[in-house]
Amino acid sequence: MKVSNLIVVIVLLSLVSCKKEVKTEANNTVDDISIVDSLSLKLNAGDKWLVNTETHEGVTKMNAIISDFKKKENTNYKTLGDSLSKQTSYIIKNCTMTGDPHDQLHVVLVPMLDEISILRKTENVSDATEALTNLQALIQAYFEHFKL
Repeated sequence: MKVSNLIVVIVLLSLVSCKKEVKTEANNTVDDISIVDSLSLKLNAGDKWLVNTETHEGVTKMNAIISDFKKKENTNYKTLGDSLSKQTSYIIKNCTMTGDPHDQLHVVLVPMLDEISILRKTENVSDATEALTNLQALIQAYFEHFKL
């Protein structure tokens, strides 16, 4: 199965698995910021989007895994990618979000899956380093725009 097909399957599974809406205050005024190429994350009029506990735990663990990886000056990007993939699988499996917060989460989560896929598959250290840098930026965007 090609990487792009795998990503489509993961996204579709996450859409199907989402069951319950997280309450947020409706707000018509949004700002746009560029996250990755053609994707943009809409801000909730200055407030962060609400996420379910499992999503926040998963992204927090991803951040800790990366911090530990960098602290140990590890270079095994495949193992890093595998560990991060387990966290994204946890997030997708436990998704209970719907509506605008869910849609906005996908703006950050889908590119994360792409970068993790690169980490898991590439043999090129330069490509892996770039994927890790991009992933860290996406995680930072998550923490800037989402909360419990």
